[in-house]
Amino acid sequence: MAQDIKVRYSDKDLAEFKELIDAKIEKAQKHLDLLKSAYMNDGNNGTDDTSPTFKAFEEGSETMSKEANTQLAIRQEKFIRDLKNALLRIENKTYGICRVTGKLINKERLRLVPHATLSIEAKNMQK
Repeated sequence: MAQDIKVRYSDKDLAEFKELIDAKIEKAQKHLDLLKSAYMNDGNNGTDDTSPTFKAFEEGSETMSKEANTQLAIRQEKFIRDLKNALLRIENKTYGICRVTGKLINKERLRLVPHATLSIEAKNMQK
C-alpha cells in the first residue's frame, strides 16, 4: 500500500510556492512591459538637428538597443511562461517533483528557481 502514495509537497507548501510564483510573475510582467515600452519608443532624443555623424551613431545605437530589448523581452516572455506552467503543476499537485528522478526537488532550489522541473541530481546528470 505504501508504494501507491505519491511523493509530493503538502498543500501548505504548494500555497507558499504559488504565492512566491504569483509575485515573480507580477514583477516579471512589469519588467516585460518596461522592455516593450522602451522598444516601442521611437528613440527620438531631439537629435534631428545635430550633425549627421552623431545622428548615424544615434541610429546605430538605437538599433542595437532595440535588438537587445527584443532579446530581453523574448527571454522575459519565456520566463513568465515557465512560471505560469509551474502554477499549473501546483494546481495538478505535481509541482516540485523532478521529471527525471521522480523525487522532490529541494525547497531551497525551488525558492531560487521556482519554475525548476529538475532536481540538482538530474541537472548534474545532463552535463
